[in-house]
Amino acid sequence: MNTKKEKKKNHVSFRMNMLFFIVFVLFSLLILRLGVIQIVYGEDAKRKIERTEDVTVSYSVPRGKIYDRNYNLVVDNEPRRAITYTIPNKSDQEETLKVAERLAKMIDKDTDKITERDKIDFWILKNRDKALAKVTKKEREKLKGKDDELYKLQRERVTEQDLASLTDDDLEVLAIYRELTGGYALTQQMVKNEDVSLEEFARVNEHLPMLPGIDTTTDWERKYTYDETLRSILGGVADGLPLEKIDYYMSRGYSRNDRVGKSYIELQYEDVLRGQKEKVKNVTRSGSVLETKLISEGERGKDLILTINMDLQKEVDKILEEEIRKTKARGGTGLLDRAFAVMMDPHTGEILAMSGKQYAYDEEEKRYKFSDFAAGNFTTSYVVGSAVKGATVLTGFMTGVNHPDKWITDEPLHIKGTQAKSSHFNRGGYVPVNDYMALVRSSNVYMYKTAIAIGDGQYRRGQSLIINKEKAFRVMREHFSQFGLGIRTGIDLPGEQIGFRGDAALADAGNVLDYAIGQFDSYTPLQMVQYVSTIANGGYRIQPHVVKEIRDPADGKEEMGSVAKEMEPKVLNRINAPEEWINRVQRGFRGVFTEPLGTGRSFAGEPYRPAGKTGTAETVDRGTKVWNLSLVAYAPYDNPEVAVAIVVPSAYYVGATPNNVNMDIGKRVLRAYFDLKNGKKKEK
Repeated sequence: MNTKKEKKKNHVSFRMNMLFFIVFVLFSLLILRLGVIQIVYGEDAKRKIERTEDVTVSYSVPRGKIYDRNYNLVVDNEPRRAITYTIPNKSDQEETLKVAERLAKMIDKDTDKITERDKIDFWILKNRDKALAKVTKKEREKLKGKDDELYKLQRERVTEQDLASLTDDDLEVLAIYRELTGGYALTQQMVKNEDVSLEEFARVNEHLPMLPGIDTTTDWERKYTYDETLRSILGGVADGLPLEKIDYYMSRGYSRNDRVGKSYIELQYEDVLRGQKEKVKNVTRSGSVLETKLISEGERGKDLILTINMDLQKEVDKILEEEIRKTKARGGTGLLDRAFAVMMDPHTGEILAMSGKQYAYDEEEKRYKFSDFAAGNFTTSYVVGSAVKGATVLTGFMTGVNHPDKWITDEPLHIKGTQAKSSHFNRGGYVPVNDYMALVRSSNVYMYKTAIAIGDGQYRRGQSLIINKEKAFRVMREHFSQFGLGIRTGIDLPGEQIGFRGDAALADAGNVLDYAIGQFDSYTPLQMVQYVSTIANGGYRIQPHVVKEIRDPADGKEEMGSVAKEMEPKVLNRINAPEEWINRVQRGFRGVFTEPLGTGRSFAGEPYRPAGKTGTAETVDRGTKVWNLSLVAYAPYDNPEVAVAIVVPSAYYVGATPNNVNMDIGKRVLRAYFDLKNGKKKEK
């Protein structure tokens, strides 16, 4: 009996000992494993914990300034208060939301940019349980591990009623939250930089410790010191990269929220104006910034010195407005709503003034008002009429169908199937004219017969005109392009148009004749001033430009920085004509303004000795027949220093009393140029 009890006791004791032994072995293995981890992997773990990362971040700098040719400041950078946010290396939605909620109590934030997608995402963020309840348990099981698809399903099931539950305060928080999450880690986001009040600025600055990532700083915006003068040419700056070109800019070192030129001068000279960003290195550990080191100091953009004289520009703008208003007071001018004037140095291509004014009804202000349309000088084109006849005369010389002082008979041309084509001064007789008088009196018939000869044509009264129209168009267009007509002038601005080129295949013989007098293809005012400059300077087509110099930023000691680049005159081509032929056309242009029968004889008394050519062209505007008026001129005749082109579309209806608004503008802008040159305006 006792033996059985002892055996049982020994068996229990053995089992207990075995259990203790197993526990001992397990603890020993655990201790051994911990030892291995600490000894073998401890240093690796420590290095991982203590490992730091270097992240390079760039900060934008102010853009370069823009001055006129006399170093008057045209575009400046105006400082303004700003609130920014630097995105942490490891962001947390909940923490970012808390920052947005705190900040919303300190500033007012516009909610106009919020999209419906933003609202849906924000509602889900604010109502995680409700959003999850919109997906059944079975659907959640099916989508386990597919968070993106699960979230997509939640988004699709958010209702209008759900979104309506977002209060105005919620939307303001959302507007801030979307700014805080709109960039990359350790990049600076602009939370608010417009209309930041002094109270908002001070309030945020006082509470920065409870707003991680938020900072108060100084931003800048473009200030236009001449208000609307030349605004359409100066261009604009966008806050943030345009979506259609985001890859292009990102590859060139831009950030998504960088400012970038979006039109005309600001766009064309973006690489010069943008400056060099300040670069800093952020040393981070576990997502926190430990240290910031400066790699390279930033430098604001280089400055542009324009070729334009802003005093002259303002004067020309004023003249256009006054002449449009005065002319519209007359009858038959219902469609007159714009005018253009561009002035250029014919030897250098420097644009001295480029003015365009549009007169239209403003729906907001409920009144007619003028707006700047200077860009229309190279983005819109018009049939200009007889102003191109200098090119036609020289084309006749260059092709050999005419020669200087060749006389022809100006007579109405009677072509079968068309109305008689004649000169305005001769509707029924026979008047002998040579190239000089053809320019002075603006003989259409001289130009018609030149075109017929170029096209190997034969004119017989009352019969169909036999002419190789394809050859005529090709040859005349090739020669007109030597003057810059029908091709790009090469101006240093984006968006230049070449004008409308009529289809030669669909044209008839009469259209060939119309081309020779400027009533088929259309041209821009800028092309017209390049054309007349080519005649004025002896046959050299000069590339026009609006930037004269690029200068480094001033160092604070000097008002202007040193010249980094000076734009030299660029000759694009010389017309294929000897000097004596060009002189012949120059004489004709002078005679237009001085001869008793000249179409521009009202210029005869002007002291600056101008030369030029007037133009009228019949066309259709909004279904109504109208006359376009044009003028090209330069002065002084014997030593040209300024060339000008005037275009006034739809100056008056066909059949209405004619006006001379083109010449009225031309005389006044040339006077303004010489008055400013001689100091008369400043004295006044």
